[in-house]
Amino acid sequence: MPGEMPQVVEAQLALAQMYLDRGEASTALDWLRSAARSGEPRALNMLGRAYERGWGTVADARSAAAYFRRAADGGDVWALFNLADLYCRGEGVEQDDTVAYALYAQAARKGLAKALNMLGLFHEEGRGVPRSRVAARQFFEAGAEAGDCWAAFNAARLLVEGGEVARALPLMDKALETGFEDFHRHMAGLLLDHPDPRLRAMAVRARALAGRAGRETVP
Repeated sequence: MPGEMPQVVEAQLALAQMYLDRGEASTALDWLRSAARSGEPRALNMLGRAYERGWGTVADARSAAAYFRRAADGGDVWALFNLADLYCRGEGVEQDDTVAYALYAQAARKGLAKALNMLGLFHEEGRGVPRSRVAARQFFEAGAEAGDCWAAFNAARLLVEGGEVARALPLMDKALETGFEDFHRHMAGLLLDHPDPRLRAMAVRARALAGRAGRETVP
């Protein structure tokens, strides 16, 4: 029946996530493999994440890259991002900043805010593109506006480095609002010893938020 397979795949992916939440990675992997047999891009991407992270199997970045590539070719935006990460780190593929940048750019054009943050970092560091703090800040601000906590933090960080702490504080607030447990913990660590009391106060707020329980999801 038309539409039946996507519903089956959705159920298989939901079961995979449920078993991941329970810490039963091997069973989760079985469900991800079943879902990926459909060729659905989202299922292929999620199976790639399992191989990348070693969920229920030995980590295998080469296999992860292959699944990400198939999923990206099928239009999955997270697969573009995940494949870009592998090229950025040189895991499972030959390290290539130019390819990584192009993939992040494709993901950003498809609306993935997290990719805007990565483009900002590439411009800030001069990886695959000319170094430009102006371009970096533009990408960070665009990512912040789109709701990415790291982009908001990095936009604020550039302002702090330029001595504009007052202008950075609303972005720090935005980062806290849109962040998650690991991000809050990292933000607290970065700001806790800052000489400016306003940023130390941000660290205290971040540390309080970092105590919330989270779950491991498969983007």
